[in-house]
Amino acid sequence: MNYKYKVGCSIENLKGVRDFIRGALKDHGVSDLQISEMVLALDEMCSNLMIHAHHCNPDELFELKIDVEKDHPVVFEIIDDGSSFDINQFSEPELGNLVHEKRKGGLGIRLVKSIMDKIEYQHASGKNICRLIKKVQFK
Repeated sequence: MNYKYKVGCSIENLKGVRDFIRGALKDHGVSDLQISEMVLALDEMCSNLMIHAHHCNPDELFELKIDVEKDHPVVFEIIDDGSSFDINQFSEPELGNLVHEKRKGGLGIRLVKSIMDKIEYQHASGKNICRLIKKVQFK
C-alpha cells in the first residue's frame, strides 16, 4: 500500500509527519518499537530538510511517500526541490571529537544510518529523492 503526504517546511509540521508515519505503519502490524525507530529517523531527516534546504519556509513543500507491502522492506521517499544533500556523502564526525569539541550537531545522521537498513539518494528533473529502506517484522 502506498501513502503520500505533502507538507510545508515549517518545524511546526513535524508532528503531522510523525502522526502520518505512525498511522501508515500501525495498520500493517508493524511493532511499536520499530515504528518509533522509523519515526525518529524520518523526523530527523525531515527536520534537517526543513531547516537546511528550505530555511523553515512554510510555503516550500516536500512530499513524503511510504510504501508498505507485507514481507518486503518499508520504503520511505522524501521528495523536494530544495538544495541537495546526499546523506551518503556526509562524513560523520568521530564521537570522541564531538564530545571533545563540545560541538552541536552531527549525531542525527549517525542515528538515521544506524536505524535504517539502506539509504539511497538521487537528483532527477530538479527533484531530490532520498529513499530510506527498513526491513521490518510484520505481525
